[in-house]
This record gives sequence, structure tokens and C-alpha cells, in this order.
Amino acid sequence: MSGRRDPETPDVFRTPIGQVFVRTHFGEAPALDADAWTLTVDGLVEHPLELDLSALLALPQTDLTAVHECFGNPLNPDVPTRAVANLEWRGVPLAAVLALAAPTAGALHVRLEGADTGSYAGESGVAYVKDLPLEQAREAVLLAHRMNGEPLPREHGFPVRAVVPGMFGTNGVKWLSRITLVAERPEHFFTTQLYTRVVPGESEPVPVREIDVSSKLLTPRDGAHVPAGPCDIAGRAWSSSEVTSVEVSVDGGEWRPAELEPRGDQPAWQRFALVHDLTPGEHLVRARATDAVGRVQPLAGARNHVHEIRLVAGAENE
Repeated sequence: MSGRRDPETPDVFRTPIGQVFVRTHFGEAPALDADAWTLTVDGLVEHPLELDLSALLALPQTDLTAVHECFGNPLNPDVPTRAVANLEWRGVPLAAVLALAAPTAGALHVRLEGADTGSYAGESGVAYVKDLPLEQAREAVLLAHRMNGEPLPREHGFPVRAVVPGMFGTNGVKWLSRITLVAERPEHFFTTQLYTRVVPGESEPVPVREIDVSSKLLTPRDGAHVPAGPCDIAGRAWSSSEVTSVEVSVDGGEWRPAELEPRGDQPAWQRFALVHDLTPGEHLVRARATDAVGRVQPLAGARNHVHEIRLVAGAENE
């Protein structure tokens, strides 16, 4: 995957923009002119639309705080990336735009297309396209134009991108340019060839959509030297549903329940914390989350397997 930058994830509720991971499939992010940008809405609709930015901003606005996670490299879907952030978005619900366009009875899927095009994984001249079932898109998708109170940065989708809470970032098309209502799932490089996976318990591949249950240890940092004795261990946990418990294990010992903040009414990440007495020397710390539908982070062999860090307790020069 091109355009990859993974700054350190800070242990704060709202991730600063400068510390949010960056992803593009075709290299450099497109440079779009906000004054010239338009969003086309076409396909199986009674009223095709061509909205400029001022027309979009005139529609009802909403605010959303949500965890934002990269699925990872679609060519290596089982390799953990742990590229994650928690962000505040402002934008127009897709439902408001669809109400103006009036999808016909035959419209069952929404095709989202970005302005970025290029070559990827041996394919050339491809656009970035994703799709969602119409009712799911109508309920969930936000057409965001602000991020943490600021206009979207170029690398994060300026001037407008889709945000789909509860789903991996691959579904949140950046540099959004066209929304097409269709009867069938669109066959495309990024819809039916890449970003599919076989989930546990199933035999057929499905689109990469729903976020897995995950957690990430953030305090202390991996490789940190800390004083021997009581150590504050903390991080963030998230899922497509509320995380109901996080357990921490040190040096392969028992899994101890950490204190876990509730999620609240927004699909944001949740902080967990636990104090553990560290003896002098090296230690391995792991965290494991469980969500409201009973999914538990696997110990190994999956893109969301338990996160681990190594610490050294005692004086740094010992």
C-alpha cells in the first residue's frame, strides 16, 4: 500500500491530526480545488444531482466521534497493522443527500468513488471504489468535510470523504467524487477482488467491513525503561460494538481484568488501565479485549491478535 505513514499513537481520547496514520493506494494524494469540486449522485435515482461544496454545506450537518482503523494491506490481510485513531468528524449524513436524489425501488447498493486513480498490485488505470448495501449506507455513512474541527487535510480526503463508523477505513472513500445507486454489487478491483476475507467460522470470502475487536497497549511505550514496582499499564480498545472487558497478562501469567471506560453514545475507542507490580528485569505485557457480541481477540495468527509490548523495569543503566 502506498502513501503509508504511521506516527506513534498517543494515549489520548482524540487523536491529533498530525498523529493520524496516512494511507493512499496510488502514491501522492490528489490535490483538489474546493471551488471546482463537485459530487455527482447518479444511477438508479429519480433526481440525479451535481452538488458543489456550498450546496453540500447547506444541508443538515452532524457531528460524530468514532474510532478509525486501517484494515491493513489487502494483499496480506492477516498481518496486524494496529494503525488506529479516534477522531471527531463533521459532515452531512448520506441519508440527506439520498433524500434529494430519491433512489428508485430497484436501488439496493451504493457505489462510492474517489477522485484518486492509478496503479496498484499490477493493475493500472483504476479508480478507488467501494460499495455498501443501500440501507446500511443510508443509516451509517457521513460525508465529512471537517476533522477534529478543521477542514479535512489533503492527505485525509479534502474536501469531502465518506466516514463509516463501525467499519474499517477502507470503506471511507477519500476525495469523494461520485455516488452511484445500483441494483447489484459492483464488480471492481477494490470491491470484489481486494479487501475480502474469510471470517472465522465461515468458508466463503466476504467484504472487509465490520471492525474487529482489538486493543492496543499505549502506556508505557514498547521498549520503555520503567521503575521497578507498581507500573501503570494502559491503552485503548475498540470494536464495531462496545468493548465489554479488557484483560492484561504479564510474562505469560494469569489474565487480569483491567478497568475499562464505557463507550458512551458515540462509537469511540475506550481506555483501559491496570496497575501491575514489576520486578527488576525484562517483561512481556499483553492485552486482550472482548466485545458485546462475544468476540475475543485471538492470541495469535490473525490481524487483530493480542497486542504485546516489552518493558525493562529498573534503572535504565542497570
